[in-house]
Amino acid sequence: MTHRGDTRAEPAAPVVISVDAMGGDRGPVAVVTGLSYCAQAHPDVRFLLHGPKEELDRLVARRKGLAGRVEVRHAEGVVSMADKPSQVMRNGQGTSMWSAIDAVREGAASVVVSCGNTGALMLLSMMRLRKLEGVNRPAIACFWPSRNPGGFNVMLDVGADVRADAADLVQYALMGASYARNGLGLAVPRVGLLNVGVEENKGRPELRAAHELMPEAARVGGFAYVGFVEGSDIPSARCDVIVTDGFTGNVALKTGEGTATLIREFLGEAFRATPLSRIAALLALTSLKRLQRRIDPRRQNGGVFLGLNGTVVKSHGSADATGVAAALELAVRLARSGFAERLAARVASAPAPGEDASGQEQAGGHDA
Repeated sequence: MTHRGDTRAEPAAPVVISVDAMGGDRGPVAVVTGLSYCAQAHPDVRFLLHGPKEELDRLVARRKGLAGRVEVRHAEGVVSMADKPSQVMRNGQGTSMWSAIDAVREGAASVVVSCGNTGALMLLSMMRLRKLEGVNRPAIACFWPSRNPGGFNVMLDVGADVRADAADLVQYALMGASYARNGLGLAVPRVGLLNVGVEENKGRPELRAAHELMPEAARVGGFAYVGFVEGSDIPSARCDVIVTDGFTGNVALKTGEGTATLIREFLGEAFRATPLSRIAALLALTSLKRLQRRIDPRRQNGGVFLGLNGTVVKSHGSADATGVAAALELAVRLARSGFAERLAARVASAPAPGEDASGQEQAGGHDA
């Protein structure tokens, strides 16, 4: 405690990440190994690990750098990829996913990370953490490799809800801009609305309606609206945040990941085709490794649920230890930035679409 007249600052609270050890395709071994990688990179971070205690205690004891930094919270049940979200909501109280989310709800951790069933994770997160006041539909945001100086763009929604009306798209823009400030360090993110063309008369009615509302939202939300963008702009330097509905965003995300994997496989086949090509591969080894890191989906693993009273990072279900470590790295970065509190303040200060925004304070450096 700091007494009056004492100028010493209170020490910052340690970052605690809540991790669902179960539910991923590769099981708890990949999760604990990825947790070990993250722990070695961040010696000050602590973890709550949820799942069968006896099994997890054994795995934790075998990994370097985890002694005294991981608390295992016992949970017998596992949410499988085949489970229906509605069933999990009714019967999932004893699962590792439920336990991991509740740690954030109780304030014991700042961020929850899970490789589990996306639909169940979103529904449980909405039920246990609740939506932020003013948010109709939460969204999932992801980083997308791009030509921007920081190397990435933000895209949302990539699968939380297949529908989005004009008001939802404007809300996504506000939340995506906040995420770009904290995740990419951009003071004034540029936001584009994904459409089938850049002309103002193109697209579905809700897209055109959102386009009309965006300039005022940009003024209040402290971002720059660049107008409609096309699919080819997703990895470009034209904007920093791409806003779309969950159906379109999820198709684009899976297409991009599949294309990156295909390119990596084609390059491998081409450089193994002949003795000369194998020599060329050796000569270009450094450049090839650099390219592989840039297009490796595992290293950009982690979608963030936006619009909830707490931060949830969704790792790919098929993530290996490298992918899990990337998701945990993102969770640590968001926890240290106070992202959840900043996003809540941003959403609370924004008027509803179409509402008179006079008197609203524009975004400052202290804001999200």
